[in-house]
Amino acid sequence: MDSAEVLAALAAALPSEVLISDRDVAQSLSHDEAEWAPVGEALALIRATTSDQVATTVRICASFGVPVTARGAGTGLSGGANAIDGGVIIALDRLNQIRLIDPLERLAVVQAGVINDELRAAAALHGLWYPPDPASSPWSTIGGNIATNAGGVCCVKYGVTKDYVLALEVVTGPGELVRLGRVTAKGVAGYDLVGLMVGSEGTLGIVTEATVRLKPLPAPPRTIVGYFSSIVDAGEAARAVAEGGIIPSALELIDRHCLAAVDTWKNMGLSLEADVVLLGRIDDPGVTGDDRADQMLACFEAAGATWAARSTDDEESEALFAARRLAYPALERLGPVLTEDVCVPIAAVPDMLASIEQIAGKRHILIASIAHIGDGNLHPLLIADPGDTAARDRAKIAFEEILSAALDLGGTVTGEHGVGLLKRRGLSRELSPAVLEMHRAVKGALDPHHILNPGKIF
Repeated sequence: MDSAEVLAALAAALPSEVLISDRDVAQSLSHDEAEWAPVGEALALIRATTSDQVATTVRICASFGVPVTARGAGTGLSGGANAIDGGVIIALDRLNQIRLIDPLERLAVVQAGVINDELRAAAALHGLWYPPDPASSPWSTIGGNIATNAGGVCCVKYGVTKDYVLALEVVTGPGELVRLGRVTAKGVAGYDLVGLMVGSEGTLGIVTEATVRLKPLPAPPRTIVGYFSSIVDAGEAARAVAEGGIIPSALELIDRHCLAAVDTWKNMGLSLEADVVLLGRIDDPGVTGDDRADQMLACFEAAGATWAARSTDDEESEALFAARRLAYPALERLGPVLTEDVCVPIAAVPDMLASIEQIAGKRHILIASIAHIGDGNLHPLLIADPGDTAARDRAKIAFEEILSAALDLGGTVTGEHGVGLLKRRGLSRELSPAVLEMHRAVKGALDPHHILNPGKIF
């Protein structure tokens, strides 16, 4: 491959403002937030403004055998959007139009670069709601959420991204622009190619537009707060909530390390009162909601909460959930963060939390924990001081041990962040050789030139 020929072909086919030649700009858009994942040096950066430009870029790259990696806002945590040496980065953030919100059909048509919270705000004007809400929702894009099948705070009750994607516009490996899926309430014509694309991390196609399902806005929630002296006790409380048949709209955990980091940054005072905080929300209307909130409170108290209450202050409730969203950026201020994303059955949550604590002690590494604990999706955050090579090495060992512990408990190595670069070894332990070969066969069929984000996932 002659790099000059590739660049010349791209320059001839695309508007000058789309092909970015500034190396510093290209480098700044060549990676996501996975600080510990390797990053290559891209040959070129394309900041597409139309789907056709994406298709044109892929066709040219396919003709030269040049790898292509798509990115949205770069908020991923597994290295899935990281550049490949000599490849082309296609940034989709300028595909940012909300094309349609249909109140009758309760759907929205959006380009891939639309920010999650911007879609939510637009839908709310029609009394509608887009439920998937990763912690990065103020910054992450719908295309990126689709690429990793993102979940978030509300998914314990409302499901993850795949539950809301009806149809997609996708650029395929050969560079064709195709439409997949349907907008009708029912439809079983052909294979579920939309479902195949969701969570494929840009390895099977590049999503440029999505049609997503919307729901009516939920009732105002009740917030239940519990303080615990033990992270395992908090896990027992989460299990008790599930055993009681309570389906919260959110059930989140923040441990003392995260609380302290948020306090240091934002001076919220939380770490002065608790070692571990559980935040629950119930959005069922009327008396049913009140009863379920009381039941959750009882579960917290029975599991050993040192203090628990229903919040009667909406501002206080929002501040607590804001602290949950601030936990990751607050910890980043302490040093490079290696982020886990394991998910285990609800019954195994206390054992998984205990295993994380044991691994932290054994490897002498700081592990902070936040979690969508209501559905067993745990985010242990491994932190090493900048420049401490020995600590980084111990953290990498602990990272793999946490993956193994999750698998031993019947879990998975990634609940919502994707495999990317960081969890490829974990994936090979989770899936059998025969199943991995099925994945490779699908990849080969849809990406015959093997240019779409190669080296990611497996």
